[in-house]
Amino acid sequence: MDFSTKRVLVTAGANGIGLAIATKFQELGAAVFVTDIDPDAVDKARAGGLLAAVSDVSVEEQVRELMATVEAELGGLDILVNNAGIAGPTGPLETLDTAAWKSTFDVNIHGQFLCIKYALPLLRAAREASIINLSSAAGRLGMAGRSAYSASKWAVIGLTKTLAIELGPDKIRVNAICPGAVNGPRIDSVIAAKAVMLDLPEDEVSALYLNQSSLGRLIEAEDIANMAAFAASDMARNVNGQALAVDGNTEKLY
Repeated sequence: MDFSTKRVLVTAGANGIGLAIATKFQELGAAVFVTDIDPDAVDKARAGGLLAAVSDVSVEEQVRELMATVEAELGGLDILVNNAGIAGPTGPLETLDTAAWKSTFDVNIHGQFLCIKYALPLLRAAREASIINLSSAAGRLGMAGRSAYSASKWAVIGLTKTLAIELGPDKIRVNAICPGAVNGPRIDSVIAAKAVMLDLPEDEVSALYLNQSSLGRLIEAEDIANMAAFAASDMARNVNGQALAVDGNTEKLY
């Protein structure tokens, strides 16, 4: 898995899963650029040797400017990792705030659309480029109380499978990764909100999330980074249009 000639962009790449993915590609020799909405995290990413910029993937003009910056800094692009996403609201659908619903889609699916749209000229100019979209186990299973998030992540799968067909003639592979519950602050906040919704202690809800996987454990960010590296590598040269689960075999979401 030699990425020494590859140029990679990871959205929301200065924190959490995104940073784990960016670091993995960096360790494998790639030139890596990350974007994030958190200026402090961007500064830390730069200190760690990553090229980085502050931008919001849900804002079209910022995405257009981002791709111009990526072209100037990297000289092109071989791999786009659409990692940016938000958890969205938790609760029965009729209780959800309309603005929070819309914001979930603005980031989780419209952001991927915008990044792909403006990255495509760079990816088409590369040799056998790759797009990796972050979906979720909630992108293949329903999830009570998490309708905005789940619906947006199902949309990611539809986008991925459609673009795999559209971009195949350009030798651009498009795959999605579907993580299960990933250890970190985001799942902690989701568990807290779900506990309120279900009127249960947080430790009981946490146990449900822990045991929804056949392996009985949370996924680590490093697991997602490893799958991203594989999916973008020549070892996966004929893997296209797939929803790649990294969820310990999750069959029901809570």
